[in-house]
Amino acid sequence: MLTFTGVAATLPAPLAALRDDGTLAQVRVEPAAIVTTLHPGRQWSRDGARVRTALHAALADPTHWTPADNCGEPDDGPPRDAARELLDGPVGDLARSHGGHIELVDVRDGTVTVKLAGTCHGCPAARTALRQGKEDQLRSNHPQLRFVTAEPRRD
Repeated sequence: MLTFTGVAATLPAPLAALRDDGTLAQVRVEPAAIVTTLHPGRQWSRDGARVRTALHAALADPTHWTPADNCGEPDDGPPRDAARELLDGPVGDLARSHGGHIELVDVRDGTVTVKLAGTCHGCPAARTALRQGKEDQLRSNHPQLRFVTAEPRRD
């Protein structure tokens, strides 16, 4: 398990090699994913298998992952305020109208993390609505937003 979110400064050898040879532009650790970005001119159809293989090997070695200095990272204050406004307003109203509740947990490195409660907890439509509706609404005013995610279910 990785203990940080954000851009990785150092990586295990398999991913570091792809960054060094110009295949990968960036490797970013998110709460529920590792986001790999190819350098311009690279293609997933050509390079994807190598990236997947390297990522699989790198995840087996969590000790060689370290975060980059977060200087220059986007300010998460505006997306946090916008997320809170949506959850206190139209998004929260919709959830409450169905007996649910969506709680803002964190906003970090452009990722909004929420907790689904009530009837929203475990509802597949709630996760789809978060991704397709709320994420788009937030991103339209805050392009630094990467995505909206819900905490994993703990039943």
